[in-house]
Amino acid sequence: MAAPQGPTVRPAPAGPGARRNAAAVVRVLLTVTLLLVLYYRSPLNLRVDAEAIIGLGIGLVGLALALTWQVRAIMSSDTPRLRAAETAAIGLPTLLLLYASAYGVLSLQDPACFTQRLGRTDALYYTMTVFTTVGFGDITPVSEVARILTMTQMVVGLIAFGVVAKLLVGAVQVAVDRRAAQPPAPPSDGA
Repeated sequence: MAAPQGPTVRPAPAGPGARRNAAAVVRVLLTVTLLLVLYYRSPLNLRVDAEAIIGLGIGLVGLALALTWQVRAIMSSDTPRLRAAETAAIGLPTLLLLYASAYGVLSLQDPACFTQRLGRTDALYYTMTVFTTVGFGDITPVSEVARILTMTQMVVGLIAFGVVAKLLVGAVQVAVDRRAAQPPAPPSDGA
């Protein structure tokens, strides 16, 4: 005798919220993948001079401008929390790859700037240990230029965690308050 079968439970179809979340995840993964490909494929055999320092500065200013644009977009978004998470998930890797590129250029020009020569993965690893304040000590800056660059990353990292987090949370709050203040939509009469 066969055991009685219960009703078949079917998963609920994905609604617009699930599709938005999935699209955001895909955008983040594609963007970060593209950034990593660019990092590993771009030439880092530049000279560290005023032009290279200006290039890093332009990259940081560009990142700040993109963040400003994103904060405005978050405040007017229908999904501010999702938009803020997406901004952070793309902005952080961009910041880290900018610094990793700078460390890679510096190490290629003068391998004695650090306790060991930094390849691309080593530069990214060093950037991560500085950003997370883990500091294993296996790679350390030796030259004054490398130490100054590392100090700027420390300051920018603190700003990224403090000010940027405050901006993103504030933008989400503005959007949520704006949506809460809107009158409810009138019920549909089916016509």
